[in-house]
Amino acid sequence: MSGSLPRQRFVLDTSLFITEEIRREDESLEAAVLRLLDLVATARLELNISCYMPPSIHDELAAMLRDRDVDEEVFSRLDTWVVRKSPDRYGVTIPANIVYDFIDEMSDRVDRGLRVSEEAIREVEQLGPEDMTADDPNEYMTAADRVLSNMRDKYRRALRQGVLDSREDFDLLVLARELDAGVVTEDRGIISWADEFGLRYVRGGQFPTLLEEYLRATGAEGA
Repeated sequence: MSGSLPRQRFVLDTSLFITEEIRREDESLEAAVLRLLDLVATARLELNISCYMPPSIHDELAAMLRDRDVDEEVFSRLDTWVVRKSPDRYGVTIPANIVYDFIDEMSDRVDRGLRVSEEAIREVEQLGPEDMTADDPNEYMTAADRVLSNMRDKYRRALRQGVLDSREDFDLLVLARELDAGVVTEDRGIISWADEFGLRYVRGGQFPTLLEEYLRATGAEGA
């Protein structure tokens, strides 16, 4: 059957494998990832669907899975059914307007980060000497510490949430553009920039269902 179907390609992000959205009720991370990789294998054999991953993303995912003590079988299936391919960073062209928009967005985010820092400084200025020590002997954070902790969270959101903030993210998009592939991710920043790149994308939590529906529709579900 696979020879009669047009070839489809997907580039997979780390977030696909880690998200709770791919798990069934009471299913462990390891069981969910193995089930996902079984679907990827069946789709490859029956539907001519190929899944790819840049080496940088593969290394990131492998580190996360090892931190979660998954079985070696997971890595064996991952290496068998998900193709590792480096993006052609020299051959793939990116419209200048995308770079222009990225620079414009980062400039705006730096301004937002500065405003977050300024607000935190003003809050600390209003604190008295008693706020520099913890009231409770068992409490390690002072009022000033809490202001700084909140500032770090807000600053991180202002600069990183919804934006490309790593080489791994960029590798994912460049490879998808090179292969004319769909992007599979739960990362909102990658989804936003997939739109800018003119790429198809699938939310990670929907990808197993998408493969199951493809298999069901073509009669390959029980293959």
